[in-house]
Amino acid sequence: MASVLAVGALASACGGDSGTSPSGGAAPQLSTISGSLSGGRVSVTLAGTPLATNGSAALVQAGSSSYLVYRTGDQAFSVLTAICTHEGCTVSGFQSPNFVCPCHGSNYSTSGAVTRGPATRALSSFPSQVADGILSWAV
Repeated sequence: MASVLAVGALASACGGDSGTSPSGGAAPQLSTISGSLSGGRVSVTLAGTPLATNGSAALVQAGSSSYLVYRTGDQAFSVLTAICTHEGCTVSGFQSPNFVCPCHGSNYSTSGAVTRGPATRALSSFPSQVADGILSWAV
């Protein structure tokens, strides 16, 4: 029975139960958008997606990779890898102003910095460009 208690204590130390935010409630899931991958670039059409407005966020799936995208301004975006630096889970929640990992509750700012552990390393970022309503970045 002692080993069961130890496992429970470890789970609590890692930020709580799977699928919950550090505050104990589930972080709202990001909308998922399909991106196209061609020639080492990901492209996403902005019109008609959650990324059409400033302050919005989405999870972009392109090929076998996932990216977190946050619209910071009219033509400005933050593009990050969606793989948590703690244990490799896909970060899929957003509780403004933080992206939230569902596995152990790590939080990241919209620029990728860790705002709450257990993760200790920032998410990788990708410079992006907008042209003719299409957001793109090199991978």
